[in-house]
Amino acid sequence: QVQLVESGGGLVQPGGSLRLSCAASGFSFRYADLSWYRQAPGKERELVATVFSTPELVNYADSVKDRFIISRDNAKNTVTLEMNSLKPEDTAVYYCHTIRLGGHYWGKGTLVTVSS
Repeated sequence: QVQLVESGGGLVQPGGSLRLSCAASGFSFRYADLSWYRQAPGKERELVATVFSTPELVNYADSVKDRFIISRDNAKNTVTLEMNSLKPEDTAVYYCHTIRLGGHYWGKGTLVTVSS
């Protein structure tokens, strides 16, 4: 079955960097679009970035454009989110997501806290 497992969250100071990874299994990874979402306390879950099955094609939320980089490794079935110049408002639980055969699949999330 589809499994998505996030890792790499933690506490970081404003202006710092963090790298999140999502290990995927149970589906044909190279043909799937993969996304990172986040949900801050008291807020709705929002789309952060997507890397499409065409690896050069990516999309970012305006709030993270020019600071975050999403990438994929089809050989390792992983998707990575490089987060730079982090701000306190980036604090959230970050989720890996994909859609397969019409079904939405989510990881359990990893917490990122940006605070001094």
